[in-house]
Amino acid sequence: MTAITFIHPNGRSDRVETSDGESAMQAATRHGLDGILAECGGNAMCATCHVYVDDGWLTRLPPIGDEEDALLDGTACDRLPNSRLSCQIRITTELDGLVLRLPERQV
Repeated sequence: MTAITFIHPNGRSDRVETSDGESAMQAATRHGLDGILAECGGNAMCATCHVYVDDGWLTRLPPIGDEEDALLDGTACDRLPNSRLSCQIRITTELDGLVLRLPERQV
């Protein structure tokens, strides 16, 4: 299993185990993680699964697609250079240890 660490705005962290092919959003919601709303269920339509990827992991992720790029312009918290939608981050064994920071709010 692959582990992802989600860091909350208050500094608390949650480490979750996930399977290859699952999205980071699916892993978060399956574990009942606060901070990922996922209102559209992972269909890249709402931007309520916005995360900030720790810099050391950015180059390991596939590039942002056009739909994700457009949605990131409408997030509730500031879009930063390391902003991604967790529904678009597909987990592979190469991402074991991935660190994602949660924004202050999703809506």
